[in-house]
Amino acid sequence: MAPNTKLTSETRAKLKTVSTATISTALFKRGFRNQMIQDVHALDPAKPTMVGEAFTLRYIPAREDLNPLSVFQDRAHPQRKAVEECPPDAVFVIDSRKDARAASAGSILVTRLAKRGVAGIVTDGGFRDAAEISRLDIPSFHNRPSAPTNLTCHQALDINVPIGCGDAPVWPGDVIVGDTDGVIVIPADLADDIANEAVEMTAFEDFVTEKVNEGRSILGLYPATDPQTNVDFAAWRKANGR
Repeated sequence: MAPNTKLTSETRAKLKTVSTATISTALFKRGFRNQMIQDVHALDPAKPTMVGEAFTLRYIPAREDLNPLSVFQDRAHPQRKAVEECPPDAVFVIDSRKDARAASAGSILVTRLAKRGVAGIVTDGGFRDAAEISRLDIPSFHNRPSAPTNLTCHQALDINVPIGCGDAPVWPGDVIVGDTDGVIVIPADLADDIANEAVEMTAFEDFVTEKVNEGRSILGLYPATDPQTNVDFAAWRKANGR
């Protein structure tokens, strides 16, 4: 059976209700240890959780004779082309080789992505116009602000190919989730299962949090090694419609 590579609306909705922390635990149970994109931060932590399938752009180190400002006159320039081809509801993921010395993109390109209905953008480099991007209606994640044009360090090369972003492997179509804790990559064929498990884990953790706030010890509660915990959790779910 071919792997599921299409994010359903049901799975997207479920992933918007869970945290990257919970997703990372569900992935760890399956042996995945390196799915968090390292050293990226939300420009506006108040924005909703970012969820979408990965559409990728890969940069290599710039070679000066091949990367003058005039390359942007080419309508097929990979960076510009990628901005126009990234599908609505996808997440634009940029491999900037963890190099924030020059910008991966700026506010005009990110505005275009937002207007086209793209679900979010993440780079392991930096953005110029970071304050402006933070105010746009699109979740955005980067390492740090970076004013110089990408041409000074980065040469856009490949669109929608497997990349590394912040040490995480990203294949086109993988499901990207971003929140205040960071950004995580879910292999496409696991998205439905991970979403279902994460929803269940979130319900249990909400129950645990409520009991801890009531003064209950975590021993036997978290994890649920006391049989009474499962009895109490079932009653809690019924009472709360969870």
